[in-house]
Amino acid sequence: MAQMKPLAAIFATLLSFSVVAAEPVPHTALPMSESTELPLEELRMFAEVFSRIKASYVEPVTDKQLLEDAIRGMVSGLDPHSDYLADNDFSNLQEHTNGEFGGIGIEVGMKDGFVHVITPLDDTPAKEAGIKSGDLIIKLGEISIQGMSLSEAVDLMRGKIGEPIAITIMREGEDAPLQFEVVRAAIKIRSVRTRELAPGYGVIRISEFQANTGADLKSAITKLNEKNELKALVLDLRNNPGGVLQAAVEVSDAFLSEGLVVYTEGRVERAAMEFNATAETAVPDIPMVVLINGGSASASEIVAGALQDQGRAVVMGTQSFGKGSVQSVLPLSDSRAVKITTARYFTPNGRSIQAQGITPDIVVKEHKLDVVNAPVGQIREADLEGHLDNPTDAKVAEVIDDDRLAVEDFQLYQAYTMLKALNVLKR
Repeated sequence: MAQMKPLAAIFATLLSFSVVAAEPVPHTALPMSESTELPLEELRMFAEVFSRIKASYVEPVTDKQLLEDAIRGMVSGLDPHSDYLADNDFSNLQEHTNGEFGGIGIEVGMKDGFVHVITPLDDTPAKEAGIKSGDLIIKLGEISIQGMSLSEAVDLMRGKIGEPIAITIMREGEDAPLQFEVVRAAIKIRSVRTRELAPGYGVIRISEFQANTGADLKSAITKLNEKNELKALVLDLRNNPGGVLQAAVEVSDAFLSEGLVVYTEGRVERAAMEFNATAETAVPDIPMVVLINGGSASASEIVAGALQDQGRAVVMGTQSFGKGSVQSVLPLSDSRAVKITTARYFTPNGRSIQAQGITPDIVVKEHKLDVVNAPVGQIREADLEGHLDNPTDAKVAEVIDDDRLAVEDFQLYQAYTMLKALNVLKR
């Protein structure tokens, strides 16, 4: 009988947890076998393993630790984006969503047992140190992270502001691991930035979709218009790892006056949602290019897919990341929650982006260019002595240094060239 007490406690814990986790799911939504039949053999096996560890593991382990590890393993086994958030994990997620947190500034996932860098965030220590999208982190300091959970690895990367951390990565095309020293900082993400390539040709860069991104985008558009009336626009979503779904809908709505933006489907009725554009737009029907790459994921793929399917923008760059699933955070207490995948999202034309991504209308790979200048001594008409003057007194249009842009950011240069061509055709 003494051995039955822990078994009873385990069953009670499992049953009480399943009630909390399943609360958002209507009872009738599950097939009868899933809602009423307990896998007794597997539960007996769980109890047996629990008992063996308690009795035989080399060091004492508390019931709380074993049960939390069991929950964590149960959730992480679902897919790479589901996670059990305990202690500081839940508050860290809330800080990240609101746009301010401490760390080195990278968006990560799991791949082949290592932490996979989806993208380094703009203006963060990781970006400045040279960490790139696609890198695999294999060591943090002297600690190998193979076999760690994602949350454990993230915890190691966090620390006191100003403290350095050595990060060892494997990068495609490199024969040996690369090591970077990154100094931790308070990470405050400014999700929307703007620049002007030429009068009326604007660039809006969205680095991440946060709760305030939609409002920030509209402010950015207003500022661009105040400087020079917009004639064409680049929406730069490269290395944007995603974020808040509602923010992606608001950004899409800023450029669309009608039609479907995105819809979701899941097992639960409330997971099926549709989001439509409103009549009010922040930008008139001007030529527009959306830039994406392999670091563009989730919410950024929603925006690119919506504008592509609606024929509102030309999508340029390279194939996006392919994260077409929606995660919901289900609080269990004040300090604990589960983040689980509850739905897939689809573009207006019914495309699932999951594990596929958005295919650009025009593929433009990232290149490093060497600009070849005109031959020394080349003469133009204006250089000839006694040349006729231009009777119309034409003024040379004010433009940016195209050569410099092509060298600094070839994909943006190609997007700018496309917008100029579209405006020529429009005229």
